[in-house]
This record gives sequence, C-alpha cells and structure tokens, in this order.
Amino acid sequence: MQPGQILVAEHDGVFVIKMTGDVRLTLCISFDQFIDDMFAHPDFKAVLFDLSAAEAIDSTTLGLMAKISLLGEERLGCYPVILSTSESINRILETMGFADIFTIVKDFHTPVQPTAALEADAENCEEQVKGKVIEAHRYLMQMNDANEQTFTNLVNMLEDGQ
Repeated sequence: MQPGQILVAEHDGVFVIKMTGDVRLTLCISFDQFIDDMFAHPDFKAVLFDLSAAEAIDSTTLGLMAKISLLGEERLGCYPVILSTSESINRILETMGFADIFTIVKDFHTPVQPTAALEADAENCEEQVKGKVIEAHRYLMQMNDANEQTFTNLVNMLEDGQ
C-alpha cells in the first residue's frame, strides 16, 4: 500500500478533499486544522470527498469525516458528498452508517485537481494526536448505536491513559 495523503482544493466555497493511499492518523492534526480553517472560510458552501484513489482509511480519519458532515449539516442543512469507487471502502462506509450523513456516489465523470497537500503530523506531540483520535471517535459514536458500542471501550481506554 502506498502511504496516505490528503489533498485539498477550494473553488467558490466548495471544498474538495481527495484521499489517496493508506490514510492513517498521522495526518489527523493537519486534517483537523484544515477542517477548522474550512469552516472559518467566509464563503464555505459544500464539501466533496474523493476517495477514488484511497486504498484504506482508518477510523480516526473516518471520525474526522463524520465531524465535517455533522458540523456542515448543522451549519448549512446539507450533507457532504463522498465519491468512492472501492468495494471495500464502500463496505466500511455502509457499516459505519455513513449513508445516513453523506451522499455517497460511486462514479464521477469530471476529474478533480487538488491544489494543496496536507502535511503529516510527525512533529506533533503524542498527547495532541491522542486528543484528536478521541475526538474523531466521539464523532463516530454520535452517528449510531453500533458505532457507540464499537468505539466506547477504545475511547475510555485512551481517556484513562491521559
């Protein structure tokens, strides 16, 4: 598997987030900072996730995606779009309940060109990363009862270790 990347672009308030390779928590601090900046953008209108080049996405990244959807729905009254062509990623999205808080499409005829790549979080302290992991999983837990049962022990264990 190739190392993960999160590439971003914005045009007229529409943000495109393209994930490639094996996307892991090493990008969580940068991704969360991007999320804050995106919601602070004065023309913020919509989000499109392009997962067509993603090979795997960990639960922390999924939690941050859920954060975007839940905060975006609260602010704009609509859900982001996910483009996902991978059967295995589509199964994960379905299992996690993402169809309830995203519009998921399986093909897209116009290629998306990112304008920037987020940096890995190598220099951030372990406590910052742990805090983002906990936050991301709390968003997943808000989505449905199954996610709450799946991630409660993980969140409790991480919180006890702080």
